[in-house]
Amino acid sequence: MLGNLTRRVGHYRWFGATARLLVPADRVIGRLTRGRVVALGLMPSLVITTTGRRSGKPRSNPLLYVRDDDAYVVIGSNWGQTHHPGWAMNVLADPAATVDVKGRRIPVRADLASGAERDRLWQLLVAAWPAYRTYVQRAGGREIHIFRLVPTGRGEPAARPPAG
Repeated sequence: MLGNLTRRVGHYRWFGATARLLVPADRVIGRLTRGRVVALGLMPSLVITTTGRRSGKPRSNPLLYVRDDDAYVVIGSNWGQTHHPGWAMNVLADPAATVDVKGRRIPVRADLASGAERDRLWQLLVAAWPAYRTYVQRAGGREIHIFRLVPTGRGEPAARPPAG
């Protein structure tokens, strides 16, 4: 029920602004639960860790995802802002990343979807989160990147957060 409500309000501009403010808290919750709970547990979510394209440091972000066979499909919607999110720019520069999902840390390769595959994945994404259509309009029609995160290894239990 709460997930359905969230899907409905996801179209409103205030929701995107509010949700952006919650991302830092979501990162902490994701780290403390080793990726088991992100996006307030309302939608299938993961934490992606990329390498900063300028800093070279690890950067972690919670994201909604849909499954496509063994891969995780994510979108660089940035809540409908006119610029791409940093994590998307990071995987364009270096497609090697890890995801924490359901308590497992899995190495992945981020493949940018295009053409018919992008169209197919778009349909999966908007079925899960219809507000993505609104985000495209808000972003001024800019191409929003869709990535297929393909596992490159078996994965292992997500690391416990540091004490304290």
